[in-house]
Amino acid sequence: MPAVLERPQRKPAMRVNEVMSPGLIGAPETASLEQALQTMVSRNVSALLVFDGIGAVVGILSEGDLMRRAELGAERKRPRWLDFLLAGRAAREYARSHGRRVDEIMTRGVLTVEANAEVAEAVDLMLSARVRRLLVMRGAEPVGVISRSDLVRALMRAIPGGMAPRDDAAIQVEIEAEMERQPWAPAGSVRVTVQDGVATFEGSLTDDKLRDGLRALAESVPGVKDVRDRLAWIEPNCGCYIAAPNKA
Repeated sequence: MPAVLERPQRKPAMRVNEVMSPGLIGAPETASLEQALQTMVSRNVSALLVFDGIGAVVGILSEGDLMRRAELGAERKRPRWLDFLLAGRAAREYARSHGRRVDEIMTRGVLTVEANAEVAEAVDLMLSARVRRLLVMRGAEPVGVISRSDLVRALMRAIPGGMAPRDDAAIQVEIEAEMERQPWAPAGSVRVTVQDGVATFEGSLTDDKLRDGLRALAESVPGVKDVRDRLAWIEPNCGCYIAAPNKA
């Protein structure tokens, strides 16, 4: 009796505490710019948390805060009449480009995420708020930072490397299971077969842009060596049938 192949289970969601950089690297808000720069360079970090007199995190000093420095000749330049109209903003920008203390240059406030939250939550927050890092909290206690560079390192670890050859039938089952999970995937009009690690899609599409998604879907399954596209395209407006691009 042939063995029954079980549908693969989805991997558990990655958590922030699996990805973050533990510990807090920072500077007091009263520190000088020179002291902060020395810490950033010596610790090889792109940002520092900023602490007040009782050790609470009150902001962040990042590379972005240091781009418009007068020493670089990069301070913002506007017509004098516009600086006059925008006096408050112009003064603040001047302080950030010429200030010599961390509290004059830093960005006040810092967004947080729970250590046990899913990485997807942290990514959504970074993208929506347009920030590069979040303070990681365990309850009321800050325990680390998660940054975009942490996510890149996690991605590198997550991508499958070299592995033992997999059975074609197991690969096919995993591709089919992932197609069923994706609402955009045309599982009803597309079939996939796998031979010697090569996944071949056959059938038809009514949206030609789905090809890229199907290719990426198959390529992400461990054991797939190549993907062949033998999908025809049916133009939805006129019903024209365009043959598959690859008959090899």
